[in-house]
Order: sequence, then C-alpha cells, then structure tokens
Amino acid sequence: MAYHRSDRIAGEIKKQVSKIINDDVKDPRISEMLSITRVEVTRDIRYAKIYVSVLGDEEEKNATIEGLENAKGYIRNELGHILKIRYTPELKFILDNSIEYSIDIAKKLAELKQGDE
Repeated sequence: MAYHRSDRIAGEIKKQVSKIINDDVKDPRISEMLSITRVEVTRDIRYAKIYVSVLGDEEEKNATIEGLENAKGYIRNELGHILKIRYTPELKFILDNSIEYSIDIAKKLAELKQGDE
C-alpha cells in the first residue's frame, strides 16, 4: 500500500489536535481521560474524521464529544496555523469505543483462563 500525502497529514493532524486539546482547550466538558485513536483524511484533504476514545461513563463521553464539537472551530483555526497547508480540513469528532472493547475482551479472556485452572 502506498503511503500518500493524506496519510502523512492524518498523522500530523492526530498529533497536533491532541496537543491543542490538552494544552489550549479549556472546556470543562472535555474529559482528561481522552485519547485520539486515529484520524482519517479524505484524499483531497477537505475533511478529517477524528476518532476519540473517552474513559468514563456514557454521560462523560457525550459531554466530551459535545465539548469537542463546540471547540471545533478553534481547533481547526489553530490547526491551520500549525500545518500551513492550503485547505485546513473540516473536522468531525467521532466516539470510538475500541479501547474499552479491547479491555472488556481481555477481562473475559482472563476470567476464562482462571476458570480453566
């Protein structure tokens, strides 16, 4: 598989958006236990889907996504200053439950292993 420009930009967006959220965004709705799992950018670099994992209950997850959607304009503006590309992608934050799913599977496997012993 070829390593395209959009893949490189997606990696840079992941790094920079994480830094912007941790350092600059002061919304109390955004959880401290937030991690960006992956970023998908369209080939024309107009849109970016940012997958976010939040450790906590459903209320905390929804509040974090709401806070990120509210701060989306600021994050995009800061990203534009950092990346210095012609078009700064439109950001869409999507809740990703893959980390919690992995933890749940690991717990179930551990329980099965203990049950066999």
